[in-house]
Amino acid sequence: MMDAPIVLTCGEPASIAPEITAKAWAALHQDQAHCFFLLGDADDFEARIVPLKLDVPVARITDPSQAHGVFSTSLPVLDLPLPKPSRAAWIDTRNSEYVIDIIKRAAHACMIGTASAMVSNPIHKDALYAAGFKFQGHTDFLASIVQEEGYQVQEVMMLVAGTLRSVPITVHIPLKDVPEALTTASIIAQGEVVAQSLQRFFGIAAPRIAVTGLNPHAGENGAMGLEDRNIIEPAIERLRGRGINAFGPLPGDTSFHAEARATYDAILCMYHDQALIPVKMLDFHGGVNVTLGLPFIRTSPDHGTALGLAGRGTARADSLIAALKLAAEMAAKR
Repeated sequence: MMDAPIVLTCGEPASIAPEITAKAWAALHQDQAHCFFLLGDADDFEARIVPLKLDVPVARITDPSQAHGVFSTSLPVLDLPLPKPSRAAWIDTRNSEYVIDIIKRAAHACMIGTASAMVSNPIHKDALYAAGFKFQGHTDFLASIVQEEGYQVQEVMMLVAGTLRSVPITVHIPLKDVPEALTTASIIAQGEVVAQSLQRFFGIAAPRIAVTGLNPHAGENGAMGLEDRNIIEPAIERLRGRGINAFGPLPGDTSFHAEARATYDAILCMYHDQALIPVKMLDFHGGVNVTLGLPFIRTSPDHGTALGLAGRGTARADSLIAALKLAAEMAAKR
């Protein structure tokens, strides 16, 4: 019996999502291990890819279990009509509630087991705010969905580029707010989730977790800030006390070269850019965003809606392809 397919959300309809979805299917459809279905509007998808001369047949399905039967020859689409037809690069907020509902449906498909993992096409948050969306992005929105189902959740964002797995402890907040937001408890909580996830989904029996400092040179024992000594070091000690091979704090500027990366399986970083710049440098087009701590697997491309490229036929699908492959690998190792 084959595993359930991956569910791919439609994302922002006006974005590059239809194009990269078509290109991802073209790259992966010969391998059932990467079987996925699109949750979205089949007619709208076809209308968007036909002008780009992308030869991707569509198969409308009514149940995820039908995806494997057609995946090798057609892109399976579980068809849910959009309120309004999409137009490349033109945001229509009348479709915003639909985009939110698609994410909810995909999460529930994973929770009931009809999908093995969720991969998210990029969303346009400003468009969703018009529909009352109150979240920073997919990560905390998905956490709220599963919490409503009674799950206890500590959501963690992890970025993956090749063998680099990088976690920002604080995420989408101003840099000036990071020192106040950074706590020993948050480092411990996210460190535990990362260690457990590396064991469960990546097959790493004894994960090595590096931890960066916040300040230059990891604070130089208080000479350049006290956060490293007073907040980060106690968190590392507590993680080690719980049997996790955590070490640091390491200077951020010397933690990402090849020799340093060989010493850890994941690295906890103190703020957004500290974690993401190395990922973008190593694999700008193929980085993947993974949400850990949910009761299901979720990955996404590590890029936005790219409205400036929508409808031109030049968008690269590397990151979506990598996200689908990683989701399949994690599901196989679970």
